[in-house]
Amino acid sequence: HWQSMLASLAVLSIVLGNLAAIMQNNIRRMLAYSTISHMGFVMLGLLPGTDFGFGAAMYYVIVYGLMSVAAFGMVILLSAGGEEAQTLEDFKGLNQRHPFYAAIMSLVMFSMAGVPPMVGFFAKLLVLKAVVETGMIWLAVTSVVFAVIGAFYYLRVIKFMYFDEPETEASVTAPVDFGAALTLNGIMILGLGIFSSSLITICMTSFGS
Repeated sequence: HWQSMLASLAVLSIVLGNLAAIMQNNIRRMLAYSTISHMGFVMLGLLPGTDFGFGAAMYYVIVYGLMSVAAFGMVILLSAGGEEAQTLEDFKGLNQRHPFYAAIMSLVMFSMAGVPPMVGFFAKLLVLKAVVETGMIWLAVTSVVFAVIGAFYYLRVIKFMYFDEPETEASVTAPVDFGAALTLNGIMILGLGIFSSSLITICMTSFGS
């Protein structure tokens, strides 16, 4: 019974979270609704009730924490000039204003969308594997379909950064420590994707897998 309950909650979270996020023009609301869909993927790892599933869910939580901190860090960075970065349009032409920070935001968006070899891809892959091993193929297929649909709003941010003209010529600057933290976060997202086995092993062995 609890598996059925978690499966229902996971599907609702993934479907409603992605559909709500895709309709948002406010970057913070988009990220907030996308969090709902990501928590649905965490529940996918929990519902099999296996050590592998728990390890996959733990890995997903750690990975999402890294991605979320970086994404909201970029929003804070663009708000540092005295005006709040509220809409997706605030990211227009970021590559022209500061290519390095645009690259970091691209890493975050690709990872959240689950594009390989980013760490977000392996997080989704592990929880989907846990679901498939329980025989819930329909649940895995539904999750993949809406993950692909949800990738649209992440890729839309990248489109604004690289293919649109900036609405302001104001420079993008950050304190040294803040810039260093964002840089480290971006490196970890890319590095944990390319060298994912170590963190995966730690998460799996934590539950005896």
